[in-house]
Amino acid sequence: MATANFNRREWLGSAGANTLGMSLGLNLATLLQAHGAGSSQRVDGPAAPLRACILLYQYGGPSHLDTFDLKPEAPAEVRGEFQSISTSVSGLQISEHLPRLAPLMHKVALIRSLHHGNRLHDAAGIETLTGRPLAGGDRELFAPLPQFFPSMGSTLAYLWRERRLEVPCALLPTVFHNVVNVPCQGAGFLGAAYDPFRIEGDPANRAYRADELTMPGELSMDRLQQRRALLDNLDPSKAGGQVTPIRRFYDRAYELLESKSIRGALDLSEESQQTRERYGYYPATRAYEGPGGGLGYGREIRGQNLLLARRLVEAGVPFVTINDYKQQGQNWDAHTMGFKEHKHYLLPPFDQSVSTLIEDLEERGLLDSTLVVVLGEFGRTPKINGSAGRDHWPDCYSVFLAGGGVRGGYIHGASDSIGAYPALDPMTPADLAATIFWRFGIDPATEIHDLTGRPYRLADGEPVRRLFEA
Repeated sequence: MATANFNRREWLGSAGANTLGMSLGLNLATLLQAHGAGSSQRVDGPAAPLRACILLYQYGGPSHLDTFDLKPEAPAEVRGEFQSISTSVSGLQISEHLPRLAPLMHKVALIRSLHHGNRLHDAAGIETLTGRPLAGGDRELFAPLPQFFPSMGSTLAYLWRERRLEVPCALLPTVFHNVVNVPCQGAGFLGAAYDPFRIEGDPANRAYRADELTMPGELSMDRLQQRRALLDNLDPSKAGGQVTPIRRFYDRAYELLESKSIRGALDLSEESQQTRERYGYYPATRAYEGPGGGLGYGREIRGQNLLLARRLVEAGVPFVTINDYKQQGQNWDAHTMGFKEHKHYLLPPFDQSVSTLIEDLEERGLLDSTLVVVLGEFGRTPKINGSAGRDHWPDCYSVFLAGGGVRGGYIHGASDSIGAYPALDPMTPADLAATIFWRFGIDPATEIHDLTGRPYRLADGEPVRRLFEA
């Protein structure tokens, strides 16, 4: 980064901003990375552009063969234990353990041909969530690695930086963490100013918190506003009418601390008990009413995550990523006893919460403008392993889409007879990213630039318009 020449006023402004920013717990070293260039071009979609996207990332990789792409005619070592059931779409069948979603499939589009080449969680997750492969190829990470390419939510935050949204993108209830935090969830070369708003979920207390909404020490709102006024007087960029990346970061911090809408969105106690139970919430005096029994707070929070996502969309957050779920034995990486895991611990809360989210969004008039995307970093092997589970399989797997103008009941692509490889219309994570940007009304060919000025398209794939156009 080039060294700037400071006059006395600029030095005082920089020092004042630095001091006040540090009092809010901000990291100046990361703020200095908050830069970039590029403009977005609006493109017409099949309907009005999206208001929001809720991306449910099923860490570990759900089995496409036991959820949305069953193979009842395949050999026993492929088809597994689950039966298929009819849905509201003639000829479309899904797993028997998704009974609540079955009558809603006319509001859903399925992709049955997503594929990439990464067989390990970190590389697969990076390509799935950014649309870009991990430099150096398929591998797990055992030490922190700086993120390069931005996540989709952070890219939108950057493109919409002039809109001054309180929270352009949010991430909950935990980061995607395998051995280390996987570098696919932040803003990468766009800079820390465009990182997602982090919301932490507490399974034991069934509550949420965000450090960015926590006032430092004994600082009152009056003192906070006084400090902001002082910063306005000292900051040369404010006086000159040009907002620097550092100042944009500070302004975002102040606005979040003062925000009532975002703070209120995190308070699920504002929802009725009936609504919370629809998503999957049980008083401590009553056992979890589903297969397997037990209170299952880890399962409960999965439903509350989706309820929180709906509240964030209502509060004006355009992109919400939900990581589902970090605990081994409660995530989708079912190498062992996979049918038991899916039947008792994975599919019941998924079926309940996602079906409720679709119904709730529709009841509130939000479904047509909110795209719900559900996927993992890969699927599972066609052949069942010796531990009654399935292993990693990126060569072909399924994506679930609802709302946002999707063609209800449409199936894009197809897998072969055992669910191993695409047999029709193969699709990549880059195509999925391009499709999401396109549905937000943004041309995927729009360029953004890294710290050296090198240009990159928002997505290297192409929008799959057939998912939305009849």
